[in-house]
Formats: sequence, C-alpha cells, structure tokens
Amino acid sequence: MLDNIAHIFTGLSTVHLNILFLLGLVIFGGTIGGRLFQKLKIPQVVGYIIIGIVLGQTGLNIVHERIIEIFRPFNYFALGLIGFMVGGELKKEVFARYGRQFLYILLSEGLTAFLFVSVFVFILAQFFIHNISLVLALSLLLGAIASATAPAATTDVLWEYRSRGPLTTTVLGIVALDDGLSLFLYAIVSSIALGLTGNGGADLLESIFLPLYQIFGALGVGVFCGFLLSKIIQRYGEEDRILTFSIGMVLLVLGLALLLDVDILLAAMGLGVMITNINPRKSKQVFGLVARVTPPIYVLFFVLFGAKLNIRHITIPILLIAIAYLIGRTGGKSLGAMFGARVSRADKSVQRYLPLCLFSQAGVAIGLSIFAAQRFPGKIGNVIVAVITTTTFVVQVIGPLMTRLAVIKAREAWKNITEDDLIKQTRAEDIMDKEVPLIYENMLLTEVLRVFAGSDHLYFPVVDAEHHLLGIITIDNIKDTFMVTELKKFLLAIDLMEPVIAKVSPETPMSEVKEILSRKNIEYLPVVDENNRVLGLIEQRMIQKFISRKIVELHSK
Repeated sequence: MLDNIAHIFTGLSTVHLNILFLLGLVIFGGTIGGRLFQKLKIPQVVGYIIIGIVLGQTGLNIVHERIIEIFRPFNYFALGLIGFMVGGELKKEVFARYGRQFLYILLSEGLTAFLFVSVFVFILAQFFIHNISLVLALSLLLGAIASATAPAATTDVLWEYRSRGPLTTTVLGIVALDDGLSLFLYAIVSSIALGLTGNGGADLLESIFLPLYQIFGALGVGVFCGFLLSKIIQRYGEEDRILTFSIGMVLLVLGLALLLDVDILLAAMGLGVMITNINPRKSKQVFGLVARVTPPIYVLFFVLFGAKLNIRHITIPILLIAIAYLIGRTGGKSLGAMFGARVSRADKSVQRYLPLCLFSQAGVAIGLSIFAAQRFPGKIGNVIVAVITTTTFVVQVIGPLMTRLAVIKAREAWKNITEDDLIKQTRAEDIMDKEVPLIYENMLLTEVLRVFAGSDHLYFPVVDAEHHLLGIITIDNIKDTFMVTELKKFLLAIDLMEPVIAKVSPETPMSEVKEILSRKNIEYLPVVDENNRVLGLIEQRMIQKFISRKIVELHSK
C-alpha cells in the first residue's frame, strides 16, 4: 500500500518537475541567448530562436514535439499579449492621419507578394508535381499565405530599440492589418483550390462568409471585451488590480476566440485598440503594467518556435520551392511596399526602409499552413506545411536583423523614450538647481527675508562659512516666525532652520531620489559632496517639470 502511494507520488513529482525544469531551461536559456546576441549588436529575438534550435528537434531534442504541444497555450498567450500591445499603438488619431497611406501600402505589398509567389511557385513546382491542377492549387495557396506579416518578431525589435517615427508607425499599422488581408485571400483561394484538386466545387457564399466571419468575429470579441475592461479599470487605481484585470481579460479574449474559431491575434488587437481609444489616459498605465510581465512569455514563445524546426524533413524539392517562395514573397512585398508608399506620398524614410520591416512571418502563416494540410490532405498539404515551416525559420532570423537596420537607417531608434527610461538615465546632478541661494547660519531674519524676496524657491539650505550643510529653512518656517513678533529682531538663520531629514550625492540615481522623497514624505533634497558641502537642491516639483521637458525635446527630434 505504502509502496503504491510512494510510486504514484514519485511519478507525479517527476512529471511536474520535468515541466517546471523545461520551463526554467527555456526561459533562462533563451534570456542568456538573447543577451549574448545583443552584445553582438543582433536583436535578442534571434538569440531566442537559436537557443530554441539548439534545445529542439534539430539540436539536442530536449524540447521535443510532445513538450511543444504541452506548451501550446503559452504560445497562444504570447500571441495574445503581442496582439494586445500592437493594438495599443493603433490610436484613432494615427488612423485619421495615416489611414489612406496604410490602405495603399497594405493592398500593394500584400497583393504583389501573392502574385509573385503564385507565379514563381507555379513555374518551379511543375518540375516536381506533374499535375497542372495540383500545381496551380499549391501556388495559389502559398501565394495567399505569403501576404501575411508576423507582428511578433518585428514589434519585439521596435520595442527593444525604442523606435519612434513615421516608419515605426507605418510598420505597426501594416503588420496589424496584414493578417486580415491574408485570411481573406486564403479563404477565397482555398475554395478555388478545392475545385482544382477535385475535392469539391468552389462555394462562393463560403468564400465570402468565412473571411468576414474570421475578421469581424475576432474584432467583435476584442471590441466587446475591451469595452468591458475599460469600464472596469476606470473604477480602480491600484496597479496590482489593473494588471490582474488586464491579463485576465487578454486570456478571456483568447479563450473566446478559440471557442468561436476566429483569429486570436486579431481578437487581441481589437482589445488593445479599444482600450487605447476609449480611455487614453488610463491605457498608458495598463500597457505599461502589461509590458512588465511580457518578457518571459516572449522568450518562451520564440524559443519554442526555434525548437519546432526539424531540418530532417526538408528534401531537395521542398528546399527549391521554399527558395522560390522566399524570393517571390521578399520581392513582392518589397516592390509593393515601395510602390504603395510612393503612391500614398508617405515619408521618405517609409519609402526607403519599409520593405526591410516586412520579412517576418509566423503565427497566421503557420496557422493557415496547418489548416491547408487538414483541408488538402496528401501531397499539397505536406508541401505547404514543409515550405512554410522552413521559410518561417529563415525570415524569423533575417527579419529582426533587417528591421533593426531599417529603424537605425531611418534614425528612429532610441527615440521612444518613456518616463521610466529617462529616470533610469538621470542622476541627481542632472536635475539639481546649482544656483539655489544659500542662507548662512549667522544671517539675521531681515537678511533671510531679503534672500527670500529675490528668489522663487521654497526651500533654502543653511550653511556655515565653508558651505557645509547645517539645516533647511522653508517658507513655513518664516510664516511661523512672524507669530513671535517680539523675537524677530534677534533671530538668526540658525534659529529658524529645521534639521536635514535626508540628502543625496550628485551621483545618486533619479530613481533613488524619487524613492527617498516618497518614503520620507518630503518635498526637497539637498545635494552635497563627500565633505557635506552644498552643491545644489532638488525640489519635488522640479523633477516632473524636468522629465516632461526632456520627453517633449526627445520626441520633437
């Protein structure tokens, strides 16, 4: 009896230990890989994927197919968070300003990629598949899938390099809308392909209804849940509750999307779009909080993506068709993006560098390839899955490098500086007032009042002859002094001052300055050197004014 219980306990412990161990290995190993590649000036997402290849089916096979299947919910969660964050960038003023431009570029790059891939694959596949109907069906399906652009790797680079500008705005808009176009093209093409392969005629009603259901059903779920979440977060100010509600709603949207069989990425984007446009002020806090918990989920997503690759399944015909697909997709998207940007009179940086940002494909492309394999069992389905898997790996490695190059060339890297970023980069000496008037300990009250009258400061350090800090005089001190009128002729500065509660050095980080002000519940901090000589003064009101001015300056550049 005891042996049986021990055996069951040991078995359960082993299963749970393995899953926890693998989770830790994937996240920890991926993070190290990302950091190493950052040191080499390569986007961290490439490092995540490479670590996944090492751990996965092509490498050590530690993360094998069964483990990847177990971790599938995490992939959905990562896609949901990515979609939510991308949706948060799509503000109504952005669409009002760039809507026409987005539409021209979207149709141009998506349809050109579809055309190029269809033609290139059709020409090459005839040498391996001796059935013109099957070849045409294969080329049309791959062409439709080629129109999709994955937001995950692209946006990860944009966030990593803190990019901001016309190119960044356009990229975020295009990768968000590309999925809808790809779904629409695939739904129409798949019905034609069914007729070509003899699996059933093309159903015009289904061809129209299916993409509309996928797109508007997903957006409907996101918009409805976004409306609910916006109403909920209006009632709360605590960060932990706002974060919990936000993450919970993302998961709820993903679950509903899977239940209704609509696109999870579009549903999550709809949620983000709704939050950022209904409640712009509160949304900054929501997206800021969610961004803090996303890094380990992103690492897991990209490492598992790398682990899926199995080069043993790649044959010479598959490799050649994959090359034709890559050339057609890259050339089509590049020429289409440049043409659309030029026709819509987009910014010069968009015309030059947008093609470099449209390499990546992942979630929707892989999902459509799996759907194609189910709907077209046999040679066509197998070829589509193999080609999309192979090419996705290639573009997911190349894509981040090209996106990094684009935002650097466009001079948009490191322009999206947030308040937290600025606080991390700032020290006490950067913000302190070095010209603050000093009150000497033996000054009479009349002299102190004269100093007060000539300054708009609220706090004044009291020093000795060597400028060593002795205390602080505040406006409140002076007010209280006037209550004792019979003594004011005899009072010196040293009699008026209050003790120094806290002080900092010039090298003190701004984050620590803010923490001290909050913890001590004070409005000022003297800045002193190692000998306690006064170098300047920081007032609470100066900090926010400094941060606001700096952010405006950086964004205006």
